[in-house]
Amino acid sequence: MDHKHSQEKTEGHMIRLTAADGHEFEAWETGSPESTRSIVVVQEIFGLTGHIRDVCSDLAQQGFHVLAPALFDRVKPHTVLAYNEAGLKEGLEFRSGISPHLIQQDLEACAQKLRQDDDHRPVGIIGFCWGGLIAWLAATRTHHFNAAVGWYGGGIANHCDTAPHCPTQLHFGGEDASIPPGDVQKIRASRPEVEVFLYDQAGHGFGCPERSSFNQDARDLAWSRSVAFLKHHIKRG
Repeated sequence: MDHKHSQEKTEGHMIRLTAADGHEFEAWETGSPESTRSIVVVQEIFGLTGHIRDVCSDLAQQGFHVLAPALFDRVKPHTVLAYNEAGLKEGLEFRSGISPHLIQQDLEACAQKLRQDDDHRPVGIIGFCWGGLIAWLAATRTHHFNAAVGWYGGGIANHCDTAPHCPTQLHFGGEDASIPPGDVQKIRASRPEVEVFLYDQAGHGFGCPERSSFNQDARDLAWSRSVAFLKHHIKRG
């Protein structure tokens, strides 16, 4: 699929949720609550950007009920950063001020919202960049999700001693300077049950049209694999 989104873009809106510690945060919601498939989309280090909302819209068009939490609400609400060095620097500073445990509470609140009318509704998670690592940690440290997908999540190799509690798929760029080839090899060796795909000509952020590293071919292949994987595992019985 070309990443020039269709004219029939699925509209979304912000809702407010409350995590277990009482923290209130916003989440972008799109897709039908009546859908049999639901998913949490986890942002990059730049916040709930237009790209992340486009991902939500694409998933809604594939039949998913989608929530994307604004994780930076814990440090600075309504934060959306530019795809440049200044934005990256600010995002990294925000990230350092948020406990991974609290991030998982935000994800849990999203999963509970998606299951509010049906405790057994299957819910998946997909994350990009920082969100790729967060999705991995959600899969290995919690039991909230039925499937997990991570795109170019840095640091996963440092957290691959524990097996995911749900089917998990990972995507990496072969030319990603921030994720060494040895990291991908370590993940594959440590977790043979995880689907790991490497796109030789792709760099970090290859799935985002707003970044200079965007690679259409790698993005389209990774997207088709992700959607097929999620549809296969996020279903009844």
